[in-house]
Amino acid sequence: MDLPVESAIRTMTSQTGFSDVAKGMTIMATCMFVLPVMDAIAKYMAVVGGMSPAQVTFYRFFFQVVCTLPLLLMVSPSALFSAKRPWMNCLRGVLHASASLMFFAAVKYMPLADVFAIYFVEPFMLTMMSALFLGDRVGWKRWTAIVVGFGGAMIVIQPSFEIFGWTSLLPVACAFLYTLYLFLNRAIGDADSPLVMQTMSGIAGTVFMGAALLAGDALGDKDFAVSLPQSGLALGLLVLLGSISGYMHLLIVRAFRLAPLSLLAPFQYFEIISATILGYALFSDFPTPSKWLGIFIIVASGLFIIWRERQQAGANRPPLDGQ
Repeated sequence: MDLPVESAIRTMTSQTGFSDVAKGMTIMATCMFVLPVMDAIAKYMAVVGGMSPAQVTFYRFFFQVVCTLPLLLMVSPSALFSAKRPWMNCLRGVLHASASLMFFAAVKYMPLADVFAIYFVEPFMLTMMSALFLGDRVGWKRWTAIVVGFGGAMIVIQPSFEIFGWTSLLPVACAFLYTLYLFLNRAIGDADSPLVMQTMSGIAGTVFMGAALLAGDALGDKDFAVSLPQSGLALGLLVLLGSISGYMHLLIVRAFRLAPLSLLAPFQYFEIISATILGYALFSDFPTPSKWLGIFIIVASGLFIIWRERQQAGANRPPLDGQ
C-alpha cells in the first residue's frame, strides 16, 4: 500500500514519463531543497519566537509522530507492536533527537549556511568510521580528501569560533551523532519498514526530549526552557516542522529505493544552497568570502569521496557475461 505522500510523487513523476532513476533524483533534489525549511523554522522559533532549542526539538519529534502514526495505522495497525528490532529503533530515535538538538541549538546562534557547511563533515566521519570499524577499504586519495575537507571546515569554524565560541562546534557534535545514527541504520537494515522505523524513532525521540527538557529546565538552562506555542502561527510552524521531518525522510527512503546511493549522495549539498537562500531572506545572514572558500572545499572534497566510492564500487562489480 502506497503512502499518500509517496502516491502524490509517484503520480507526478509517472505523468512526465520519468524512469525510476529520474524519479529518485527528482524526489531527492526536492527533499534536499525543502529540508532546510525545517531548520529555518527552528531558528525562527528560537530567535523570534523565544522558544528554547530543546523545546523546538521536542515538538519536531512529537509532530513527526502525529504525522506518521496515522499512516502506520492505516497501512498495518499491528506493525508498531510487531517490530523486529524495537530497541534498536528506539536508540535510533535517541541519537537522532540528540543530533537535532545540537543542530537546532547551533542555528539559534549561528547563520544557517555556516551550520550546514560545518555539519557536512559528516560524510568524512562516516568514511573514517567505515574504514576503522567496518573494514571498508579507503585509499590514500580518499584519506587526503577527508583531511582537505576537515581543513575546509576549519576555515568556516575559525571565524565562527571567534564570534560564537564553543557553540560553533555544535554542528560537529551533530555530525558525529548523525554518523552513529547512520551506522545504526546499517545495523538494522531492512528488518522493519521505513514507516515503522520513522514512527518508533519519533516516539523514542519525543520521550527522550521530554525527559531532557524537564531535567534541563530544572537546572535552569535557558536552552532547555519549557514553553508552549504563544500563537496560532507558532503552532502552525511547529506542525509544519514535524510534517517536513516525517514526510521528507520517508520520501528520501523512497528515493534510495529508486536510484543508487552513489547517484543520489551529491544531492545532499543542495541543502547548503537552500539554507543560504533562507538565511539571507529571513535573517539577513550571508557567508563571507572566506566562508565561501571553506564551503567550496568541503563540498568539493565530499563530491570527490562520493566519486571515488562510485569508481571503487564499479571496479569491484563482477563483469557481465560477454564483457
